[in-house]
Amino acid sequence: QEQLVESGGGLVQAGGSLRLSCTGSPDIIRSYNMGWFRQAPEKEREFVAAIRWLDFSTYYREDVKGRFTIAKDNTASTLYLQMNFLKPEDTAVYYCVAHAGVIRTSFDYYNYWGQGTQVTVSS
Repeated sequence: QEQLVESGGGLVQAGGSLRLSCTGSPDIIRSYNMGWFRQAPEKEREFVAAIRWLDFSTYYREDVKGRFTIAKDNTASTLYLQMNFLKPEDTAVYYCVAHAGVIRTSFDYYNYWGQGTQVTVSS
């Protein structure tokens, strides 16, 4: 399996910000649709955001719109998730994913993913 490596998680107070990074092979970062999922304790893994490789179109779950921004730097072979105005309910392990096909909101669809990075937001 192609390796994706997430970083940037940590502990932050509500209202604070974090920027997650995901590195991988240049071919994956440049030519695959990529996204972020998250999984909170005792909850299902859920779609957070995605970016289309062709035109950098972005997609977000409703409750992160206006707070989170997904972006990609092909030169640095890195995917980002800028998270602002964090809330305790954003607490989860965040996973970077990639797929050569269309963007979907089911984690099982993606054939590349990382080990995750923990984000904890205190109230």
